[in-house]
Order: sequence, then C-alpha cells, then structure tokens
Amino acid sequence: MSKELIRLADISMAYDGEVVLNNINLYINDSEFLTLLGPSGCGKTTTLQIIGGFVKPTAGSVLFDGVRINDIPPHKRQVNTVFQRYALFPHLDVYDNIAFGLRIAKLGEDEIAKRVTEMLEVVGMRGFEERKVDNLSGGQQQRIAIARALVNRPKVLLLDEPLGALDLRLRKDMQVELKRIQQQMGITFIFVTHDQEEALTMSDTIVVMDKGEIQQIGTPEDIYNEPKNAFVADFIGESNILDGIMRADRVVEFFGRRFACVDEGFGKDEAVDVVIRPEDVDIVPADGGHLCGTVTSVTFKGVHYDIIVDFHGFKWLIQTTDYQPVGAVIGIRLNPEDIHIMKRSKYSGMFGDYSSYSAEYDEIGDAALAEELEAEEDGE
Repeated sequence: MSKELIRLADISMAYDGEVVLNNINLYINDSEFLTLLGPSGCGKTTTLQIIGGFVKPTAGSVLFDGVRINDIPPHKRQVNTVFQRYALFPHLDVYDNIAFGLRIAKLGEDEIAKRVTEMLEVVGMRGFEERKVDNLSGGQQQRIAIARALVNRPKVLLLDEPLGALDLRLRKDMQVELKRIQQQMGITFIFVTHDQEEALTMSDTIVVMDKGEIQQIGTPEDIYNEPKNAFVADFIGESNILDGIMRADRVVEFFGRRFACVDEGFGKDEAVDVVIRPEDVDIVPADGGHLCGTVTSVTFKGVHYDIIVDFHGFKWLIQTTDYQPVGAVIGIRLNPEDIHIMKRSKYSGMFGDYSSYSAEYDEIGDAALAEELEAEEDGE
C-alpha cells in the first residue's frame, strides 16, 4: 500500500483579494507521478509553488511526512523544481551545472563525481560532461536540468510545464523519458501541464483543476472514462455533451428518444448531462441508426477523419476511419456502455456542441502561425 507523503489541507490562496485557490484538499503518495492539469489561471502552478515553498498560502496547512512545513523555506524542503525555462548556467559546462548544488552543500569532489556520473547515466547524457549548455538541444538541456534537480536526491521533484518549449516530436519522446526516470528513481513527481495528452501518458494520478478548485482526482482511465462533470469531459479529450433526462435506472432520454445506458442511482426524471466520446459512435446506413444526421464538415487527421454531423441542430464530432462526404446523410448506433451520464453542474450547457468547430480550427491555425513567426523573429 502506498504511503502518503504530502497533504494539502484546506489550502486557500488570494492575491489582492482575488481568490486563486479555494479550499484545496489533496494528498500525494510516495513514489507517485501526479499531474495537476487545467487551463491557464486554474491555480495549478500556484499549488506547485505552495508545495515548493515559493508561495505561502493564505489559509490551510502543507504537511510533509505528517509535519506542517508552511514556514520552512524552499531550500530546506526535500523538494527540487524544474521550470519551463531550465535556468541552466550558460558559463558552466554540463558537469559543473549538475554539480553546482552539491558544491553548495560542500560535498567532496569524489562523491560529487560519483553522483554526477550516476545522474548523467539516468538521463542518458554520458559523454556530455564537458559540453557547454548553449550547444545542447532543447531536449538535452531539459535532461541536464532534470539531472541537476535530482542529483541532490530530493524526495519530490516539481515540474512546471517543462515540456512546453519543445517541439511536438521531442515532447512525445520526453513524456516517455520522464516516466522512465521517475520509475527508475522511485521518487514522487508532481507535474503541472495544460496538455491532456501529457497527463494521460505519464500520470499515476491526475488532478483536474479549474477556477482555483479541484474538479476531479483519479487515474487517467477514470478521468477519461468516468468524468465527473462537463468541464472534465470536455477538457480531457473530445466529448459530445447533451442535455438528457434519466427516465429510470439505465434508461436515458435525449433528442426525444430513449436509450439504454449502464448508469444508475439518479432520480427518476432527473435532468443530467450525457457524454458520448467521438470514437465510440458507430456509423451505419441512415435507415438503420438510432439517430440520423447530415455531415457538415470533414477533416482528415491521419489515422482517422474528424466528421461533424448535425443532429436536430446540435452538432456532434465523430471520429472514424470511414470517409463520409459533406452533405451525406448518415445514421449512428450507440451501445449502452458508450453513453456516460453525469450530474448537472455549473458547467452544464457550456461544452460539447461542435457548431464552432471550424472556427476553432482556424484559431488554432492562426495561433500556430503567430508562434512560428515569433520564433523566426527570435532567431534573427
């Protein structure tokens, strides 16, 4: 059984009267890979800073191994941090960057050499000891930053969006590497990201946050398959989220039709949110489906097509390997286990209709182009 290492008890944080964290309660186990996931401004980085000691909460307690550490400064906590900008020392080579903290701690050079070599082995950077950090790629710099943070043998490593500066391919490679390093070292990693794929790929536990509050805590599988509300369902993967009514246990009604589902325990005729993942929808001939709709948009994604289908004025996203042209009238069938029922929440009605799908794609394209132009300007 896992041993609890860190507990945040009734943590609140406010800046100039604005609440950033609202009564957060969370425990983190020893040797766990835990991810704080949410959009910008949700409070995830502030939570990380409170654990690291860089920020003192307005209210509540931070417990480490059962001891309250609110007043203990960062350098006296058994915690190290890797930031998005790696903060390596450009005037030092790789070896001296990693050795820096050990020299501050006045360890002998033999012990320093042993530990630096050990960490270079862990991050796959043996042979780079004398290389200047400015001559390293982004991924290599990140590995050195991780080695420098781990060489002091902390009990916890905090990672604040450390993959954000890397290109897509390198980011995917580093997701695997980070998980491998965490498992090899056997220490607790607390990772902050807004990227759901990173969270799903690496984490033992995901904490989904929004507006300073925890929305759900669970394994990647639980968070994806059993979202607690419309925000979680929308933030973790794509979701069609509909208004429904539970007519009885395992019977839900939407679009004026009743469907078998596997959920129970709701009140009779209780208004609910219905979640259907795009990959769980089966396309069938129009006359053989539970519902019939018209294809309004098709986007090729490599391994599948993203198809927008209009059902009763509500637009669904369907992910399929079967091409369907714009204007085609198709049917869909839904299996009971593919229909997930959630309690109504303050997020109900805010997500899940893909009427603005094309506009969102245009915005993503514009943002990517702006980043590309900015990168070119920085390189000049």
